[in-house]
Amino acid sequence: MSTYQFSVSVIPQFLPEQSDPEQGVYAYSYTVTVINTGGVSAQLISRHWIITDGAGKVEEVRGLGVVGQQPLLKPGEAFEYTSWSQLSTPMGSMRGSYFCVAEDGTRFEAVIPEFALVQPRSLH
Repeated sequence: MSTYQFSVSVIPQFLPEQSDPEQGVYAYSYTVTVINTGGVSAQLISRHWIITDGAGKVEEVRGLGVVGQQPLLKPGEAFEYTSWSQLSTPMGSMRGSYFCVAEDGTRFEAVIPEFALVQPRSLH
């Protein structure tokens, strides 16, 4: 086990009520769980998302914290939040990283594994 490590998992969901396919708007929520799997307390400082739509268009989003917070996690503690994104195509993907600082000042990145954003097919 690394002393400085956050584990990240994501569950995406299509939001039909927020989407308008005729206008090329596809909305997705994603629930992120961040767990401090390292050996020291550390704080999530900032985020970097890479969002790719089905046409290959890439958008990068950077900012402080997540949902207005910069959670400090002790070893074994988890933080969960839900956010959302819009695409202009019915499918795409997201991936990224969190910049974190441990209580001893060590800086590290936590990788956000790539996950798919896919509009479910309707059955007729």
